[in-house]
Amino acid sequence: MQSARLDPTRGITYSGKFPMRSRTPAIYVCLALAPFIAVRSAAPPAPQQAPPPAPIERELSSGETPHPQWPAGPVRAKQAMVVSDERLACEAGIDILKQGGNAVDAAVAVGFALAVVLPNAGNIGGGGFMLVRMADGRDTFFDYRETAPGAATRDMYIRPDGSLDTEASQVGPRSVAIPGTVAGLVLALQKFGTMTLHQVMAPAIRLAENGFPVSEKLARILTAGAPRLSKFPISKRIFLRDGAPYAPGEIFRQPDLARTLRRIAAGGAEEFYRGGTGRHLASEVRKMGGILTSKDLEKYTVKVRDPLRALSATPSDQWEVITAPPPSSGGVALIGALQILGPIDLKSVEDPQSVHWIVETMRRVFADRAAYLADADFGDVPVRGLTDPRYNAERRAKIDARRASRSADVHAGDPARFSSPAASMRGLGREQEKALDEEEATARSLRDAAHSNDTTHFSIVDAAGNAVSNTYTLNDSFGSGVAVSDGFLLNDTMDDFTAQPGVANGFGLVQSDANSIQPGKRPVSSMTPVILLRGGKLSFLAGSPGGPRIISATLLTVLSWMRLGMDPQAAINAPRFHHQWMPDILYVEETLPEAVIRDLEARGHIVKVRTWIGEVEAIVIDPVTGERLGAPDARREGVAIGLP
Repeated sequence: MQSARLDPTRGITYSGKFPMRSRTPAIYVCLALAPFIAVRSAAPPAPQQAPPPAPIERELSSGETPHPQWPAGPVRAKQAMVVSDERLACEAGIDILKQGGNAVDAAVAVGFALAVVLPNAGNIGGGGFMLVRMADGRDTFFDYRETAPGAATRDMYIRPDGSLDTEASQVGPRSVAIPGTVAGLVLALQKFGTMTLHQVMAPAIRLAENGFPVSEKLARILTAGAPRLSKFPISKRIFLRDGAPYAPGEIFRQPDLARTLRRIAAGGAEEFYRGGTGRHLASEVRKMGGILTSKDLEKYTVKVRDPLRALSATPSDQWEVITAPPPSSGGVALIGALQILGPIDLKSVEDPQSVHWIVETMRRVFADRAAYLADADFGDVPVRGLTDPRYNAERRAKIDARRASRSADVHAGDPARFSSPAASMRGLGREQEKALDEEEATARSLRDAAHSNDTTHFSIVDAAGNAVSNTYTLNDSFGSGVAVSDGFLLNDTMDDFTAQPGVANGFGLVQSDANSIQPGKRPVSSMTPVILLRGGKLSFLAGSPGGPRIISATLLTVLSWMRLGMDPQAAINAPRFHHQWMPDILYVEETLPEAVIRDLEARGHIVKVRTWIGEVEAIVIDPVTGERLGAPDARREGVAIGLP
């Protein structure tokens, strides 16, 4: 059985279920003003005796399915496309597009609909990032990340005896940061939408009021979330039906949420942050022992930022990468990785030599991420240096083409020498003089490794060519577990800060101040919405959930489209892998061939097989026909719906 593959230079070719071996010449990404000379990789070492396979690490609580039904090809549509984790949310977006709305109108509809049908991640009580590219060339990054309340302190999770209260930062009212979702969606609609808030919220209101059949996936998610949700009476009543869990096919109605959505539709963000909804929220959180106040809500501000950009040259095309600036760490890591890999002869994501190069690249960009990335509003971040091709050429030069590095021997680089304005690209930030020390950076990376997959992403392109790539979250599955009487869950994003700076953690490592808690500060995020232009025209957009694995999943999908010429659905279906420097473990999906795993282990990589890495929801523009190609991710039963 073969599936169609769209090659960026030669049109349609064919390959198998996971078509990674291109029949066309390799494409080299430069991400510089002039192309590099291709570096041919050394031959792999001789194979060694295979050790017994390690047990597979499974994490299905975020909606992952153990047996995905891999689509044979992308969904094609002439006019528009919506791709998300949930069919009902996609239908909400398509409904708005049919009414004449644009991609931003549809994105706001999808965002509110996911708050109803995907309560573990979709939200109005969390935050995220929206990357917008309008057909007229305007692009904007809406940073509606959650922020620390005014009463938050550096040591707020430290007990009197000096120990860390880990549960307080992860579960319950003290883990709640100021939500940004409502403000972010409403502002995007005001700036680029064409419809009223009431119109775009109508599908979400109907879903909450009339209810919808519980899917097998949602039933699994609710069951997995029971230990957290059952701690809080309102959450237990709404999502667990007071101990009588929803079964697949039953109708799930949320009348309290429907009333809240109606108030927001009528009163806008003002209702959520300064009206009755905001007052209820602050009062209930305070009564439960949290620190969020009405004043915190009133002061919340969406940050409208310039996206990060990087140029790329391949033998046949000029590319531009548009992605997330800080407080996302993902955009900087993505650009750095593409620059390191620019001159490398990548063959496929099932070729051991190519996988080795990508893994060693991941190891280095994650070391830099741990050392340098922070909220740029609270400290200088060396974005300019970290995304300079000369800096990343130095990082590439230290990679052994045959053997795995030891993460203990890999350190953050020194981007300061490449931080002059002359070396910058548009939209890049200021500079930081000093990286975190090695122990602090290691502690930060290890903490990130514990993050779950509970985020959600959607991508939308309309008939005019306007595009939205949006990732948002409650942080952990069902966030803090706390639902308020107005029917929605609150985030636990305070756990994304460093909880115990200056004190050794469970690994004996001192944690840093770079991501420490400060009032009004946004914690660093891995969310990486991305848009690619080819020859100045829209070509690709995507993003993913997955904590730090977001960066790896998004990188691999970008490489598969831009470098390897894969059909977009094949790029989504392909096996993934992830390395984040610390811990020194290469995580691979169970679909990666055993022979590749054995080869990587022979090179010195410490491999652990797990289930799915990320949930990339992508859209590609066919360069020949202009059709929108929706590529959903079956790992969490993603859906693509097109407008013919």
